[in-house]
Amino acid sequence: MSDSDSPMMIDRTKILLLSIASVYALGSLFLLLEMHGRISKVETAQVAMTSDVSKLNQHLDSEESTMQARTGALAEKVGMTEKRLRARTAELRRQQQAVARLEKEQTEQIAGVRKEQKEQIEGVRTDVAATRSELEATKQKLERTIGDLGVQSGLIAHTREDLDILKHRGDRNYYEFTLLKSKQSTRVSTVNLQLKKANAKKGTYTLSVMADDRTIEKKNRTIFEPLQFYTGRDRRLDEVVVFTVDKNKVSGYLSAPKQLLAQAQ
Repeated sequence: MSDSDSPMMIDRTKILLLSIASVYALGSLFLLLEMHGRISKVETAQVAMTSDVSKLNQHLDSEESTMQARTGALAEKVGMTEKRLRARTAELRRQQQAVARLEKEQTEQIAGVRKEQKEQIEGVRTDVAATRSELEATKQKLERTIGDLGVQSGLIAHTREDLDILKHRGDRNYYEFTLLKSKQSTRVSTVNLQLKKANAKKGTYTLSVMADDRTIEKKNRTIFEPLQFYTGRDRRLDEVVVFTVDKNKVSGYLSAPKQLLAQAQ
């Protein structure tokens, strides 16, 4: 190589090096610009993401507040429901206890009523049995006899209790009377009776019977003796029986056929 060629080669080398340096610089600048753009995009994206995250956090905070409020309201409602449920349960228990007490009282009352009814029935049975016994004994006391006219008389009552039995038989009509010794007669059913004399010691009496415009005197009669006389168009037989004689006073009854009373009315 000649001396003239050496400077030329140096110049070419410099140019080449400058060219390479320029290309490298341009490439580096391009790379820097591209990197800067990418960094800007990343920063923009990061800012947007931060904004979205902030909004998401705000939304989550709002949702959390709403959820807490709803949870509190639900808890309060559940608490009120439990309170009402407990109150309702207590009320139902009280009602059940009241029903149980009422059923117990009714059962006791029914048992008491049944017991009382049973006792009453037993008492009635006893009374009926006693009454039957009394009736049988009274029937034995009652007797038939011949009246002062020689006619068979009906059953004769010796006491007012006997007379009540005869009344309940319904065979004849019976009228009780008490006569005092007097000049005036006393109306008994369809006839008039006048007591003229009474002897308590002997148990005798004298009385007059006024019927159908005629007077019949029954002298010195005794207690339980049927005084017989006929009345009415059909000549029905009436009877007077005296079962107590006191001083100037007698008590007894008049027995008259039912048909005779109907005709007299």
